[in-house]
Amino acid sequence: MRGECNVPKPVSGQTTKWVVESGGLDPFQRSDGILRPSILFPSAPCRRATLPPVIRLSNVSKRYPGADVDVLNGVNLVIERHDFVSIVGRSGSGKTTLLNLVGALDRDYQGLVEVDGVDLSALGDTELSALRNRNVGLVFQACHLLDHLSCRENVALAALFSRGDARREPSWVRRRADEVLASVELPASGDRRPPTLSGGERQRVALARALFHRPQILLCDEPTGNLDAETGRGIVDLLAGLHRDEGTTVIAATHDDAIASAGGRVLRLRDGRFEDLAGEGL
Repeated sequence: MRGECNVPKPVSGQTTKWVVESGGLDPFQRSDGILRPSILFPSAPCRRATLPPVIRLSNVSKRYPGADVDVLNGVNLVIERHDFVSIVGRSGSGKTTLLNLVGALDRDYQGLVEVDGVDLSALGDTELSALRNRNVGLVFQACHLLDHLSCRENVALAALFSRGDARREPSWVRRRADEVLASVELPASGDRRPPTLSGGERQRVALARALFHRPQILLCDEPTGNLDAETGRGIVDLLAGLHRDEGTTVIAATHDDAIASAGGRVLRLRDGRFEDLAGEGL
């Protein structure tokens, strides 16, 4: 006879999962990046097992070719699962550089960068692409939408980089694209093309594309930078909802006070290092 193990819903700052001691089984399915309890034997007790931080940087430095100083200078940072972290700082302070390192877009750095417990420097290009596609969603200030494609097709581009026939099956891709468009409040926009959209709608399509594979980490680089205040608030509400309802770890580089106030932790980059404005240790 089988039963279910009741598992608490992830909350901000939670860093544990539940495992079954009997038989060494793992009751969680992680294929979509979300912790979900599976069917367990009722006699098998549950215990807590500590998970690594979702992101860890140790003594990370980065200098661009021809520059006289490091844009990142011995940065140390730990971000726990389900956190909402806002990174602020003047233009050129290294916010985008940091997101590029965490998102495995830039491999030219010194120090240690770990994502979900994996040292990025130990991975090859194919492995980095797989990790990024599986675990990380990227939202940029410029939406990078293709004007000749529909909104649905722009969102579905994420499927081109997935592995496995099931995720490339056209009907699945179409359903998933429409699902994430609806989640960002664009349920009837699948057939529209980017030139017909407002700035806020374009950013929502970009956000939907980032959410296609249900990433556990969402990296946002000035997501409201090109939007007016009212439209920007709508994007902030969507990010806050993803963090609250889905347990997504959100890291946003921003000049927007609304985003900074939405997060539970605010960090300032200055002279290549972090200051924790919430008074938390790094």
